[in-house]
Amino acid sequence: MLYPSIANNPDMRMPAANSPTAQQLENAFEAFNQIGSQLASSYGELQQRVISLTEELSQARTEEYRQLVEKERVAARLEKLLQALPGGVLVLDEQGVVQEANPGAHQLLGEDLVRRPWDEIAADAFVSGSRELQLRDGRWISLSTSPLDGGEGKILLLTDVSEARRLQELLNQHQRLTVLGEMAAGLAHQIRTPLASVLLYLSQLENASLDDAQRQQFVTKTRERLRHMEQMINNMLAYARGESNKHECFPLKWVVDSLLQVVEDNLQQAGGQLRIFNQAPDAMIRGNPDALLGALTNLAMNAIEACEEKPELLLKIERAAQGNTIISLQDNGAGISKSLQDKIFEPFFTTRSSGTGLGLAVVKAVVQRHGGDLSMQSSPGKGTVARISLPSENGNKALPAHMNSRQLEEKEVNK
Repeated sequence: MLYPSIANNPDMRMPAANSPTAQQLENAFEAFNQIGSQLASSYGELQQRVISLTEELSQARTEEYRQLVEKERVAARLEKLLQALPGGVLVLDEQGVVQEANPGAHQLLGEDLVRRPWDEIAADAFVSGSRELQLRDGRWISLSTSPLDGGEGKILLLTDVSEARRLQELLNQHQRLTVLGEMAAGLAHQIRTPLASVLLYLSQLENASLDDAQRQQFVTKTRERLRHMEQMINNMLAYARGESNKHECFPLKWVVDSLLQVVEDNLQQAGGQLRIFNQAPDAMIRGNPDALLGALTNLAMNAIEACEEKPELLLKIERAAQGNTIISLQDNGAGISKSLQDKIFEPFFTTRSSGTGLGLAVVKAVVQRHGGDLSMQSSPGKGTVARISLPSENGNKALPAHMNSRQLEEKEVNK
């Protein structure tokens, strides 16, 4: 039998000296298996992470979509509200150019609004020179402004207030008619006393046995009663007239000088005097000079009648820090008790039997129509100070630094 040669049979060869042993191969396979397990574990974790991130992304997209839908719904609702608003809404950019306008704005101001400057639109739409916003077709407009966040422009809201204005005018007219009716009733009650006196004096004048002195005395008394009735009627009309149609810019000095002439005779009869310290000789007032003179005359006559002794009146005109002109009239009368000070401006309230009760009510109405305020400071036995504050047309001019109020008073007296 022939045996195969070992040299020619590779399976029968001896392993080389540097070839791996079975143990090494086993170790290598074991290491490979461990790495494979780790890779499989890492891949599984990566898969779970991918799944988790996919779910989170899906939820985020769902929430974003929900918010987007909600924003679109709110935007659509706001758009409908803007379309349905009865007022006009304009959105302006930083340069004051209209970017958006709702149908209400188009109805009030016209169709050509977007991309036009607001100043240009206002000049075309509103009546120039009016203190309030009035469209050229006669409608009255209320305008409110709200800035946008970040200073990126502003929103204008225009509201047609023509009907509200008309109703307010009707209400004011109704209130004035009500007051006029109450005043007429009170005046009819008060006018009976002087009218009865006039009739009595007239009947005395028919007596042929009267001498000239007695006849003149009855004539004088009759004239006084008639003037009293005339004053009551004038006061009532002045109070009920409302705003005067006469509005002009006039120097307050004219009113002060005229006042001195009007009350001069009454002061002489009472043996009194009126001192005037005018610290604002150039003060200009806008309004009705005759009405203001009548109001100051009412104050002066009240002050004269309130003085039990010789009337000593002090009239001061000065400027306040805000630019207003202050007129104060001080007397040396009996004063007014605290319990009566809240009632003295009520129509027909009077503490004198011969008073009309309209004088101070008229004064207050005139002062308010001139945009001013009236106040009274009084203490029993210490006289009364009536203080009127009126807006001045020529603003505030301070006194010279070297001359204080007291020095200026002395200067006026020396004149």
